[in-house]
Amino acid sequence: MSFTKVLPHSAAPQAKPAAAQTLPRSLILLMATGAGLSVASLYYSQPMLGTLAGDIGASTQATGLVPTLTQLGYALGILLLAPLGDRHDRRNIMLIKAALLVLALLLAGLSPSLAVLLPASLLIGLSATLAQDIVPAAATLAAEDQRGKVVGTVMTGLLTGILLSRVISGVVAEQFGWRAMFFIAAATILLTGLAIRRFLPRFQPSTALPYLALLGSLLTLWRNHGALRRAAIAQGLLSVGFSAFWSTLAIMLHNGPFHMGSAASGAFGLAGAAGALAAPLAGHLADRKGPEIVTRVGAGLAVFAFGMLSLTPLLSMSVQLVLLAAGAVLFDLGVQASLIAHQAVIYRIDPAARSRLNAVLFVCMFIGMSLGSVFASVLLAQYGWSAVMAFAAIASLMALAKR
Repeated sequence: MSFTKVLPHSAAPQAKPAAAQTLPRSLILLMATGAGLSVASLYYSQPMLGTLAGDIGASTQATGLVPTLTQLGYALGILLLAPLGDRHDRRNIMLIKAALLVLALLLAGLSPSLAVLLPASLLIGLSATLAQDIVPAAATLAAEDQRGKVVGTVMTGLLTGILLSRVISGVVAEQFGWRAMFFIAAATILLTGLAIRRFLPRFQPSTALPYLALLGSLLTLWRNHGALRRAAIAQGLLSVGFSAFWSTLAIMLHNGPFHMGSAASGAFGLAGAAGALAAPLAGHLADRKGPEIVTRVGAGLAVFAFGMLSLTPLLSMSVQLVLLAAGAVLFDLGVQASLIAHQAVIYRIDPAARSRLNAVLFVCMFIGMSLGSVFASVLLAQYGWSAVMAFAAIASLMALAKR
């Protein structure tokens, strides 16, 4: 193991900006795993809501507030907490969030009623923004000529956590109960926090701005940097299509000609994960050829995939299933490749503001995903699956135009 040994708090090594040496693969793996396990905490509850509602005696409608509050907490955490990574030692922030996330997951697992589970869900979302501290940390530790590849690898962990979390929680809940999933998740975050404390160096704060001024600087960064605006808007538009597909797929498979259950939707999630695994390659290409080329290729793949998917209702059922799987791989690859490249673009704008730049990018992504989910639900009910995919293709085409 070639990790840097963490010294006592006052003497811990400092992270060097744009380090000249290659990061140990084990340290990159730690950050990728930590990002994936942290963000997975947001999605564990979703496949378990039916079982959970019956166990604690809550209505299905009321239990639906659990994932809603978790996502709301995550959005608030990105906006209000992620910028702190520029003001304080990121390692300390990660440790605090890891401790809070462990407590929140334990509280969720022990919840006797919805009155306890709902605030626990909000706290899970807030503290799961640990993932959004790990990504800028990876960018800071990486050498400039390897930053895209390193960030891409860490983002692969994060994206894989998102895509596989629902599958894992569904299996665990079915075999051992929904509470077991929260307890297992708490154990994984505890181990992640201990590993961060042991192996990750401390980070020198890059600004002394007071908290309110730090938040205000988000608007200043938005106004002053056209590259940030273009990257954030383009990724937000790609997120519209991404969310439109995943938020309506299960309904389409269940109510459409296929009559498939939730397990089938989870299987398509595995197909999407295959696309996410190509994120390090996208980062490597961004380092070698420039991120702008990667963003155009990524957006172009999304346009092609969604355009193809809009035609699937005209085909036989067997061909439709094949194209759904292929489309999931293609657009997921395109969206994730663009995300890695857009991060490469914004991280070079101002190294002292990487946490805030990352916050702006992900806030726009969250807005895009929310809008995609809302509009896709309406389009599916009124006009069918082809309209949803055409909507996703248009949003992706607009993203391509921004590049």
